[in-house]
Amino acid sequence: MRDSQGPQRRPRTTPSPHHRLGTLIRVAATILLVVAGLTGAGPLTTSARAATAGPCDIYAAGGTPCVAAHSTTRALYSTYSGALYQVRSSDGRTRNIGVVSAGGVADASAQDAFCAGTSCVVTVVFDQSGHGNDLAYQGPGGAGGSDTPATATSEALTVGGAKAYSLYINPGNSYWHDGSSSGMPRGSAPQGAYMVTSGTHVNGGCCFDYGNSETDRKADGAGAMNAIYFGTSCWFGGCSGTGPWVQADLEYGLYSGGSSSWNQNQRAFSSRYVTAMLKNNGTSRFALKGGDAQSGGLTTLWNGALPPGYSPMKQQGAVILGSGGDCCAGNTNQSLGTFYEGAVVSGYPSDATDDAVQANIAAAGYSPGSGGGSSTGPLHAVGAAKCLDVPGSSTTSGTQAQIHSCSGAANQTWTATSSGRLTVYSGSGQMCLDADNKGTSNGTKAIIWPCNGQPNQQWTRNADGTVTGAQSGLCLDVSGASTANGSLVQLWACNGQSNQQWKLG
Repeated sequence: MRDSQGPQRRPRTTPSPHHRLGTLIRVAATILLVVAGLTGAGPLTTSARAATAGPCDIYAAGGTPCVAAHSTTRALYSTYSGALYQVRSSDGRTRNIGVVSAGGVADASAQDAFCAGTSCVVTVVFDQSGHGNDLAYQGPGGAGGSDTPATATSEALTVGGAKAYSLYINPGNSYWHDGSSSGMPRGSAPQGAYMVTSGTHVNGGCCFDYGNSETDRKADGAGAMNAIYFGTSCWFGGCSGTGPWVQADLEYGLYSGGSSSWNQNQRAFSSRYVTAMLKNNGTSRFALKGGDAQSGGLTTLWNGALPPGYSPMKQQGAVILGSGGDCCAGNTNQSLGTFYEGAVVSGYPSDATDDAVQANIAAAGYSPGSGGGSSTGPLHAVGAAKCLDVPGSSTTSGTQAQIHSCSGAANQTWTATSSGRLTVYSGSGQMCLDADNKGTSNGTKAIIWPCNGQPNQQWTRNADGTVTGAQSGLCLDVSGASTANGSLVQLWACNGQSNQQWKLG
């Protein structure tokens, strides 16, 4: 991908006052539904959420209807009662996971019952908009390509107090659909999009995207894509902090503004749950917004001209999730990220619509509470103020774990599963933290090993901050109570010292 120069930008277009007034009136009624949900005491119940407009109801009221709507956590319409996603078990069976009730949250208990005693992956994320833009994984047996489906149980959370699962994407996982004949904007047609993602599961690999992409899965030139990017890649320099950032993947470049130069309003979003928005009128301007998906409003990061060479846009109408547009013939997808919900809309949403969607998301009640399932994040070594780390992102079985300065990278992102495992993505798949050779004596190495269900891969996270091996009863311990990067991790008799204190997330 490269920064292209092209024709001069067209004059900025502005909606007429009558159009803006009509849009505001239509959206106002929907905002009242959102506010009614926000004024109730405590988290909204499933029945209350079912009576409240969803994000796609809000977009429709604003005159910019959803043409693709995806989520593994909840319905995006107040009346939606169909399937959210499909899981496939390790013994080859499949099950569609729907909602508990119309307009409500995902039926996580159905997934738990189906996947019990097996391992499950997410093969399809269904389109709730009625356009049929269902996202299948990019790989053999899916949408074609070399990628693989994401593990279905990597991250459990709660939405309004009810358990749900995210689509937890690691390098080599992605989803795609050719929506060019099923409602997706094409050419220079205006488009909006949003997604709820996570600021704690990110990297700089290309490219964790959601939105409009190429139908041939090749880099076809400036403007062939119109997708939200979220991650720590800063193509043109001048980015503030260490990210992650909300940017626009327009093909041949990730843009935080209207050019490859510094954007003063650009900022990082590192909260657990993040709302990311992109809208593009297709001919002259685009806007980027971001916010905390648990509370508060949106920050406008850019609202101005398209970059040189991107007017008009040349959208092709495929839907992409979890990779860049030129993916995945050679399994080159190196991005990771988390997807909870999102939609692509036809038209250029008003700011009032954007605000109403954000209010709806904040009212949904996203929370890291696992509801009895897994939880994911860095495993902090409290005494050293560092993170449990797989050295060099090694994929070699038997590599001993260490501590290292926290980076948020995949080799420091651990999942504590409901079965007691501590798993990490190694580059070739999920690996388990393992007591070397089933050791039960002081000094036994804590290593990574393919998950096998043996008791030396079972761990208990205790209320006092210790992590003990189910087989040995010994504590996960930083050797010599060191605080230096590269200090190795082992098992040792529990002694109450800070080098045996751990905190996940």
